[in-house]
Amino acid sequence: MKPEILVMAPSPSAPVMEQLDAQFACHHLWREPAAGHDAFIAAVGANVRGLATTGTIGMDAALAARLPRLEIVAVNGIGVDAVDFTVTRARGIKVTNTPGVLTDDVADLAVALLLAAARRIPALDHYVRGGSWGARVPLTPARTLRGKTAGIYGFGRIGKAVAARLAGFGMALRYYQPNVVADTDVPRSASLLALAQEADYLVVCAPGGAATRGLVDAGVLAALGPQGTLVNVARGSIVDETALTAALANGTLGAAALDVFANEPQVPAALTALPNVVLTPHVGSLTVETRHAMGQLVVDNLLAHFAGARLLTPVQ
Repeated sequence: MKPEILVMAPSPSAPVMEQLDAQFACHHLWREPAAGHDAFIAAVGANVRGLATTGTIGMDAALAARLPRLEIVAVNGIGVDAVDFTVTRARGIKVTNTPGVLTDDVADLAVALLLAAARRIPALDHYVRGGSWGARVPLTPARTLRGKTAGIYGFGRIGKAVAARLAGFGMALRYYQPNVVADTDVPRSASLLALAQEADYLVVCAPGGAATRGLVDAGVLAALGPQGTLVNVARGSIVDETALTAALANGTLGAAALDVFANEPQVPAALTALPNVVLTPHVGSLTVETRHAMGQLVVDNLLAHFAGARLLTPVQ
């Protein structure tokens, strides 16, 4: 008999979805209207042994309580801050994620956002489309990246990949995270505040969760300064969104480029109204190739678990 799994969201990869349905007895919650979710889980939850979820949806204690036979949570994403580890540890539920396969695409988007903000690409697009070029409206020059300093907060796989890319633009590099990274020549700042003071661009690549919640606050943004730019491809929770909106509006911070937000998919109207911010809808890993690779890792971890084999990417 196939193991029963609850699928919280679809993968954009058709082969991944086909494999899930072929290998498991899938209960696709995402196909149900939101008003019917409680009844659906009540009907199937007693026999669910695996949960296929995303980094944003995760699994909270309330859902876990409705899945008494749950053995594994397979997260399609690198972030696991939305998973209640108090529950998983207490019940011996295994957790996996999809690291490595999304590193390059997220790093690419971080650099694209940085460039878009630095060279004001969205505003220039609007300038052309809106007829300002034809009307010869004066343009303010942008600033070059060469010789500027990129400070990277969080220097794991993605942070290092961002650094490698930005080095090619002639930028100086610094990083900060609580533990020292041994295998790098990039200098470490003494603190996040010091990193902001020393950087022209602050790129957030740190993990989400309670330990980093709101750490990019008004003080850090003020240290980055009126010529500084914040780029966030990590988690919206890391940045104090209210302080960020105020800093962008009053000129304390020069610009921001954001792929993640505190309450996705809701973005404050005060933030979207600002001309000095570039916004994308949490799409760092949204390429055909990477989303397939992520989904494949979900399938392979589930298969390994139910075969009694070693998990490919367990979260400790």
